[in-house]
Amino acid sequence: MKLTLAALLALATAVHSHATLQYINDNSAVIRPPPNNNPVTDVTSSAMACNVNGGVTRPTKLVVAAGSTVQLEWHHGGRDTQAIDPSHKGPVITYLAKVPDVVSATAPESLNWFKIQHDGMTVQSDGSLYWAVDKLVAAKGIYSAKIPSSIPSGDYLLRSEVIALHGASSAGGAQFYMGCAQISVTGGGSASPATVKLPGAYKSSDPGVTINIYYPVPSSYTIPGPAVFSG
Repeated sequence: MKLTLAALLALATAVHSHATLQYINDNSAVIRPPPNNNPVTDVTSSAMACNVNGGVTRPTKLVVAAGSTVQLEWHHGGRDTQAIDPSHKGPVITYLAKVPDVVSATAPESLNWFKIQHDGMTVQSDGSLYWAVDKLVAAKGIYSAKIPSSIPSGDYLLRSEVIALHGASSAGGAQFYMGCAQISVTGGGSASPATVKLPGAYKSSDPGVTINIYYPVPSSYTIPGPAVFSG
């Protein structure tokens, strides 16, 4: 059987190179960890919200100020392991969903989510592609997202997502890695961002979900999901 380049790369990047969200502002106690670092591949799955077991709560939450920047950290093992395999090209995305009490919010797939950050791909002067995951690898698994200053104070689930597109040339080939953190925002405002459902915001036919990133080499990339609410 003859394998495509995308298939060979998918086989080469085994489970050990997958990753999970492990820290927010150096805090791991507020992260809802999945049982393993396997990806979600079905965009209609309830696990698209906060991964497998995303409804299992943690007893504490991280207090952050509206308008501040949080630091999110990804690894496939502990901090002494690689952040994510360099072949996992794709975007990095962050969402929030407001909840009455984040330590008892057990159904993230029913929440209303709004996007606060995304980073996709740029074409460099030599024609090569530089992905958000490339930045994540260079930063040893760390990236930052700003909490909009105008959102209401209160409890939120923060959802951090990495999409790996090395096998995304056919529907169902994109790999979604997501993790959720329990936070409480202080000093906010009264904004009411437009929201989406997860699952629901992505379709397998979206150009940012099913795409061949190797041939022909794309000249642009459409990040899936809604526009960023900057607040």
